[in-house]
Amino acid sequence: MSNINRNNYPLEFKVSSAQLAVDSDQPVAQTARDLGVNHNTLHNWIAKYSDSNQINQKNMSNNKASCFEENKLLKKELALVKQERDLLKKAAAYFAKTSQ
Repeated sequence: MSNINRNNYPLEFKVSSAQLAVDSDQPVAQTARDLGVNHNTLHNWIAKYSDSNQINQKNMSNNKASCFEENKLLKKELALVKQERDLLKKAAAYFAKTSQ
């Protein structure tokens, strides 16, 4: 007759926790600590509520296209930020000369 404190988590929490653990770059144990659940419990939820093969295959096919698009957008943004930085450097140098 031990006093084991069992938590009953809602199904939505279990499913979303399993999905978070699969999608996250951090270890499952760290995700479990962040969520306040036992890491073995989270491993069980992953096995029960997420079909890792389907998730990984879906992510792999979508990931290639999305990575390419994201890379393209980031390159454009980087070029814009570099232009802005260079313009600000020139403006700062100009105003430093004129204030003396």
